[in-house]
Amino acid sequence: MGRAFEFRKARKMKRWSAMSKAFTRIGKDIVMAVKEGGPDPDANSRLRAIIQNAKSVNMPKENVERAIKRASDKSLGDYKEVLFEGYAPHGIAILIETATDNNTRTVANIRMHFNKCDGNLGTSGSVSFMFDHTCNFRISPEGLDIEELELELIDHGLDEIFEDEDGIIIYAPFESFGDIQSFLEEKNIEILSSGFDRIPQVTKKLSPEETADVEKLLERIEEDDDVQNVYHTMEESSEEE
Repeated sequence: MGRAFEFRKARKMKRWSAMSKAFTRIGKDIVMAVKEGGPDPDANSRLRAIIQNAKSVNMPKENVERAIKRASDKSLGDYKEVLFEGYAPHGIAILIETATDNNTRTVANIRMHFNKCDGNLGTSGSVSFMFDHTCNFRISPEGLDIEELELELIDHGLDEIFEDEDGIIIYAPFESFGDIQSFLEEKNIEILSSGFDRIPQVTKKLSPEETADVEKLLERIEEDDDVQNVYHTMEESSEEE
């Protein structure tokens, strides 16, 4: 198994997998998708993907419809996707994806989180080069031959494909998202969820005490209402606890 498999396995053990902020994050994703491509999922592939993700975390259909309706209101402010980069204690690089309707507030809050935990907010490009920006799909394995599917997907940018208890997982470069989504839909392959990850190229192992220092900062950042995803270069255990 490759790097994407290990990355996914490790992150599944973490608090993020509890999806505590899933509805909030998906609601913002819907607003951004509708503002960009309109409220019709059939004509908006990004919105179509987000609705699949909403189903995968059991977000009620009426919540999804309400978010689409709200996003169609021209008086509603727009969310902007803003990337923050910095360092936690002990040289751990952190990459933060936010969706904000007030960038001044978000910058101030992210800077405060770093300052209170002995970290440093960096400039654009200071750590992003340490991560590979990837897309992923989770599909139903029913009736599929994974080896045959792998051969077909290589032409569409496939990096890695594997099966776990959640289905067949596909990883590819970020820019291959639309191509793979179209391929799966044309083949009538059920997409259970999809998304994007930033996989660290190199990770760093820390002592338990150092890990606790980094976790303190990660927790503060993850609890921020404007934060969508957090990635870092600290080595994470993939062992069942």
